[in-house]
Amino acid sequence: MSDLFQRSAVLELLHQYTKTEGLRRHAYAVEAAMRAAAERTGGDPEYWGTVGLLHDFDYEMYPEAPDHPLKGAEILRERGYDDKFVRTILSHAPYTGVLREDDCARWLFAVDELCGFCMACAMVQPDKKIAQVKVKSVRKKLKKKDFAAKVSREDIDEGAADLGIERDEVIAHVLAALVPVGDDLGL
Repeated sequence: MSDLFQRSAVLELLHQYTKTEGLRRHAYAVEAAMRAAAERTGGDPEYWGTVGLLHDFDYEMYPEAPDHPLKGAEILRERGYDDKFVRTILSHAPYTGVLREDDCARWLFAVDELCGFCMACAMVQPDKKIAQVKVKSVRKKLKKKDFAAKVSREDIDEGAADLGIERDEVIAHVLAALVPVGDDLGL
């Protein structure tokens, strides 16, 4: 695998553009969920993990649509990432019009919002541990529109539908992927 996918180089790029701990933790969470999805589907965990780490790397500098993720796509191309990788990143933002053409892109879309939501669910646990969050409580909180209100419930549902699996199964996948990296997430 190319040096572009070595975790140390990927983290350097992420940290160059993403300074806030909250956004970095989101990237780590999506990385973990993507690595687990790669293992589940026979994908390359290094490649999928890099997609997870870099999907929002430009968000702090370019938070407005369509700058995010279009500006990030330009930076990735300049750094030598190929078109398939860049298209996968672009496909996580529906307004780009880039189709989710493969499992990696579909999983990225499915876990992105859900990672943030599951992390928010952990933050309201008495011990603030992701390991204590259950699928049932995530499902219940998804019904509360005022809880983590910026998280798109529609994207979560669409992501599961695109994968052809039940939403609860995607929730269980994300929770299981986040538990081993809970300390890195502050959870």
